[in-house]
Amino acid sequence: MSAASCLRSEDQFLCCICLDVFTDPVTTSCGHNFCKNCINEHWNSNDQYLCPMCNKVFNKRPELHVNTFISEMVSQFRQEAQQKASSSSSEQQVAKPGEILCDVCTGTKLKALKSCLVCLTSYCETHLEPHLTISRLKRHQLMDPVENLEGRMCMKHDKPLELFCKTDQTYVCTLCSVLDHKTHEFVPLKEEYEGKKAELGKTEAEIQQMIQKRRLKIQEIKQSVNLSKEDADREKAEGVQVFTTLKESVERSLNELIETIEEKQRTTEKQAEDFIKELEQEISELMKRSSEVKQFSRSEDHLHLLQNFPSLKAAPPTKDWTEVRVRPPSYEGTVVRAVTQLEETLSKEMKKLFEALLKRVQQYAVNVTLDPDTAHRKLILSDDGKHVNYGKVKKNLPNNPERFSNCCCVLGKQSFSSGRFYFEVQVKGKTKWDLGVARESIDRKENIPLQPQNGYWAIWLRNGNEYSARNNLPVRLSLKSQLQKVGVFVDYEQGLVSFYDVDAAALICSFTGCSFTEKLYPYFSPCNNNDGKNSAPLIICPVNQTE
Repeated sequence: MSAASCLRSEDQFLCCICLDVFTDPVTTSCGHNFCKNCINEHWNSNDQYLCPMCNKVFNKRPELHVNTFISEMVSQFRQEAQQKASSSSSEQQVAKPGEILCDVCTGTKLKALKSCLVCLTSYCETHLEPHLTISRLKRHQLMDPVENLEGRMCMKHDKPLELFCKTDQTYVCTLCSVLDHKTHEFVPLKEEYEGKKAELGKTEAEIQQMIQKRRLKIQEIKQSVNLSKEDADREKAEGVQVFTTLKESVERSLNELIETIEEKQRTTEKQAEDFIKELEQEISELMKRSSEVKQFSRSEDHLHLLQNFPSLKAAPPTKDWTEVRVRPPSYEGTVVRAVTQLEETLSKEMKKLFEALLKRVQQYAVNVTLDPDTAHRKLILSDDGKHVNYGKVKKNLPNNPERFSNCCCVLGKQSFSSGRFYFEVQVKGKTKWDLGVARESIDRKENIPLQPQNGYWAIWLRNGNEYSARNNLPVRLSLKSQLQKVGVFVDYEQGLVSFYDVDAAALICSFTGCSFTEKLYPYFSPCNNNDGKNSAPLIICPVNQTE
């Protein structure tokens, strides 16, 4: 029985004309078997009576005899095949909506396992078996199941689309390559598929990189919010500490202070939430595209991948997050400005607050030295780059683009384009000076007013006791005592420039809401000698933390 079963599993029950299992098998006098209808149609369409198997010529049309043995074997073979199909169909997966159906199944349609580009038919596991076991069918081209097999055939020549015409950027059959496209450049469909698949791999890597950058940006934003919250909490604690010592007359000031700080923090958190929501939306879209790219990259369907490649290659439109920042609000001086309204009552508390504020900004002290390449030719710089004063004689120096030509000033060597920095300058004994920071692109050849529109954030002294600053208009600064040492603090991201009286531990003034977009340099001008009254130098001092 095992031998018979083995024989029945081979392809000897196939008619060599129709390549299907015998139907009404008959035998010729030369001993070969055919379907009765197949051999009759074969002889009807030919002038000679030849055996399709051995090419024996019959003088007259042979008489056909039913092969009883083959008929019985075929009948048994069909019965076993049906039983096997019935048994396996119960184990195979019934096709779900959207899945490719077996074209051969009758009744309940099973899920197709493969599609044949020669037969233009999709087969479930059972109906696919002849293509896996019969030698003639093994030569057929199988692929993962797809719909619209006719669309994979050349409409002009009715042959499979197996080549890619690089000249016309289209898919063609082998006949197209020698007829309509004979002078064009071709590659096998698989080769073009591999190339596009590799490009999709690069696209996938780029999308993953974009996702990672946005995740890092979310972490950066969250960290900025946390730092902002720490600053806010610290400022609130100081405010509470000061205002809890007051009577009911200052209670309102305390509430206003806290509300201002919390409003800044709420604004910061709202901005961060909006950024994060937008980033997460972009990540969702990128992950969706990444999933599509991965799915198509794993596909063995050459044509389907190539047809969808143009829509998959480009990443979804996204925002450039490179320069996006959550700018934590600066609370420097918030409590100070609130308490100054109660100066007479709170002078002692004010002193404590200013000292704490100066101590905080002094933590950002940097080592600043003067840049001789920028110094006006009448300025005299010390060897260590810490002192600058005015000289009457112009030195013979090259008039390079960095050098100031008309203004007696000099920049620091160090530039700053992010973060916070602080430095101190001794102005003792002088009747005139300018001090602050300047952007890199300032005009160094003409006399330009020291104001933010021109790239300067500075204060100055004139006539020994007239201190001023300038935003849109000059502003006189009211100080209780003569300045001996000035501290300059900059928060680049917050757009803040503040000036401090170091000896009095007091805030002189601040430029707020500045928009910095390029490098900032410390700026110094000792001004002219004023007949010897202003001969003292400006001195960049080491920062000593206030106790």
